[in-house]
Amino acid sequence: MTEWHEIFELSEQLGSRMQQSDATVTTAESCTGGGVAFALTAVAGSSAWFNHSVVTYSNDVKHRTLGVSEFSLSQYGAVSEEVASEMATGVAIKANADYSIAVSGIAGPDGGSELKPVGTVCFAWSLEGRVETETAVFDGDRHSVRMQSIEYALKGLLQRI
Repeated sequence: MTEWHEIFELSEQLGSRMQQSDATVTTAESCTGGGVAFALTAVAGSSAWFNHSVVTYSNDVKHRTLGVSEFSLSQYGAVSEEVASEMATGVAIKANADYSIAVSGIAGPDGGSELKPVGTVCFAWSLEGRVETETAVFDGDRHSVRMQSIEYALKGLLQRI
């Protein structure tokens, strides 16, 4: 199981890279409920490279706050790479950030389907305007899925910058 100290170490690494490149990062989160932002702001001095986060649990807020299209929400669903991509783009623009992380998934214990079982999480990383996406399926209870998602989101950005 993912441990907090592992997540904190990733956050410190990301913060160091942000400081070295004089860059900023922001987050748009759904199933992690602000967990990625919490991890990043646990790092002393994070205000130099992290200034904004949005938790968008509802489709309406994804649309109104981040500009996720109603078409994407209805066609692909909130848990999709298309929606995560639009979340990452929208929050990067709102925060005027160099990089962003977006997470949308099904942490459980309910809400899964045959096509998107509990543990399905979609990620997007905006990298100075270019967006990359991935989907992962995690095992475990709600807490475990959320912790694995936070770790995956941070590792994903670290691997890309």
